[in-house]
Order: sequence, then C-alpha cells, then structure tokens
Amino acid sequence: MSVRCQVTGRVPGHGKQVSHSQQRTSRRWLPNVQRRRYWLPSEQRWVRLRVSAKGVGTIDRRGIEAVVAELRARGERV
Repeated sequence: MSVRCQVTGRVPGHGKQVSHSQQRTSRRWLPNVQRRRYWLPSEQRWVRLRVSAKGVGTIDRRGIEAVVAELRARGERV
C-alpha cells in the first residue's frame, strides 16, 4: 500500500539529495502518515483511517462526521 493520506491526499514528494561534493542522488520525502482510530457516533463504530499530521488537524477542526461524508462522496471505503 502506498504512503498516502486519506483525508488530505498527501503523497511522497521527490527530488534530489545534494552532497557536499554536489553529487546528486534521488530521494523521497515521505508524509507523516499515521493509522488512527476514530469513533463514528452516527454508526456506533470505530473507523480506521490513514491520516497525515495535517489530516488529524483537519478532522479536529471539521469533525469526523463531515470528513467521513466527504470520503464516501469521493468513493473511498470507510
């Protein structure tokens, strides 16, 4: 499974790492993705989401119900 936030859609960035001698090699910047459990009161059950640190803040601001509704509208299974 790829490293991707279900809420914000963040994916790894890519670019070059530059050493002291200016030799360039490819590298990736991975998003801070965690597996979190949230209680969904309307369904009386826990849902498990893979969210980035920014996604956790989004859920705290907007509420889990609104975020899950948006995920389902996008066609993701929750």
